Amino acid sequence: MPDSSNKGNWITRHQHSAWARYGGAVVAVWVALSLWTFAPLLHRHAFSLFLAAVLIAARFLGFGPALFSSLLSAVCLDFFVYHVFSAGMFQGANLERLLVFVAIAVFAGSMARQKTLAETRAERSTREMAAIVECSADAIFSTDPEGTIVSWNRAAETLFGYSSEEAVGMPSTRLAPPGREDESRRQILNAAGDLDPYQTERVRKDGNLVPVLLSSSALRDARGNIVGASVIARDISAEKQSQEAVRRSEKLATAGRLAASIAHEINNPLEAVVNLLYLAREDSANAAQYLTMAEEEVGRVARLAQQTLGFVRDTNSPGPVKAATIMEEILSLYSRKIETRHVRVIRRYRQVEEIQGYSGEMRQLFANLVVNAIEAMGIQGVLHVRVSPGHDWHSDRDGVRVTVADTGSGITPTDMQRIFEPFYTTKNETGTGLGLWVSSGIVKKHGGAIRVRSRVEGGTVFSVFLPYAREFSPVG
Repeated sequence: MPDSSNKGNWITRHQHSAWARYGGAVVAVWVALSLWTFAPLLHRHAFSLFLAAVLIAARFLGFGPALFSSLLSAVCLDFFVYHVFSAGMFQGANLERLLVFVAIAVFAGSMARQKTLAETRAERSTREMAAIVECSADAIFSTDPEGTIVSWNRAAETLFGYSSEEAVGMPSTRLAPPGREDESRRQILNAAGDLDPYQTERVRKDGNLVPVLLSSSALRDARGNIVGASVIARDISAEKQSQEAVRRSEKLATAGRLAASIAHEINNPLEAVVNLLYLAREDSANAAQYLTMAEEEVGRVARLAQQTLGFVRDTNSPGPVKAATIMEEILSLYSRKIETRHVRVIRRYRQVEEIQGYSGEMRQLFANLVVNAIEAMGIQGVLHVRVSPGHDWHSDRDGVRVTVADTGSGITPTDMQRIFEPFYTTKNETGTGLGLWVSSGIVKKHGGAIRVRSRVEGGTVFSVFLPYAREFSPVG
C-alpha cells in the first residue's frame, strides 16, 4: 500500500507539472495571437510572433510543450492569417509558408531546448565543482593576474586563519614568508602556466609558519590567455613531525651504536686518571706533574663526550662547519671499530673553505657513510676518505666534495635503486633502513647532492657535494 500511494503521488505531481508546462505553451501562443490581433503594426510579422512563442516554450518549458506550441501556432496561422484549410480554399503558396513555419518552429524549438539543456548541465557541473572545491580538505584559492585573491574555500580559512571576507581582495604575497614574496609571484604567472607540487612554507594570520605542499595551475580564458591561477595548499605539519621523529630516532640509534666505541675510548683515559691520582698521593714530590697529566686525560674524556653530544643535540641555526675536522672526529670515534677489523684508512684532505650548516647533522651524515663502509668491508679492507673543493655542474655552484670509498662487497643493481628509500635495508635484522634516507635528507636540506657508484665485489663510492652558501628552510 505505501508503494502504491507513493506512485500515485508521483503521478499526481508530474500530472500537475505537465498541465503547467503545456498550459504555459498555450499562454505563449495566446500572447502572440493577441499581439498580432491588437497591434496593427505587427500584422505583417505574424510568422515571427508565433515563432517567438515556440522559442519561449522550448527555452523555459521543454521540447514537448514547444512541439505542442508549434502545432497550435500553425493552427492559429491557418485560421487567422493564411486560411489554407480553414476557408476551404487550397492555396499552394500559403501552404508552403505554413509548412515552412512548422519546420522552422520544430527545428528552432529543438535547438533552443538543446541549448537550455547544455546550459543546465554546465550550471550543474559548475555547482558540483564549486561544492567539491568548497568541501575539499585542501586549501584552494584563486588569484587574478596581479596576484589578488578572488576565491577562498573553507579549508583555506582553517589552514591560514583568514575568513573568506578577509582573504578575497588580499594580495597572495601576504601568505609568503618575509623575503620570499617572489616565490608567491612565480606561482601566479610563469612561462608554463603550471607548477608541480613542492614543499614550502606559508604564513598564517597569527604570524606562525605552516609547512605546506603547494601546487599551482593556470586559469585560462577561451583564447588560452592566462587570466589567473588556482593554488592548492595541503597542510603537511603532521607528516613533517613524523619525519622529524624518525630522523631523531635514527640520530639516537646512531648515538647508541657509538656506545661501545666511546666506552672503550673513555675507559683508557679514566684508568690513566685513577693511576695518576694514586701516584700523586704516593709521591707528593711529583704530585703536580701527575695532576697535570690527569687533567689532560680528563680533557680528553670531555672532548669525547662533547663529540658524542653533537649527534643528539644541535644548534637552532646553521653556522660555519669544517668538513675535514668533523670527518676526523668521526674516524676518531670509530677508531676502535676500525682497529678491530684491521681496516686501513687513507685520508686525503685538501684546503677548503668552511660551509654553512648544522654540525650535528654533518656528524650524523659522515658517521652513516663511514660505518656503512666499514661494515661492508669485513676484515682488512681499505677505507678512502677525501675532502676537496668541488663544483656542482647542475646548479653551477662551488662547494666542498666529501668522498667515502670502500673495498667491500658492493651494492647490487637491484638494491642500488632503493638504497635511499626509508626502511629499506640489506643488513637484515641489524639495520633500520633509515641511515641513507636520513643522510639524503640532510644533504638536500643543506642544498647539496649525494651520488653513489658501486660494483659487486668491487667496492662502493659515496660522493657528497655541499655548497658554500645555502639559504636554509625548515621545510626540505
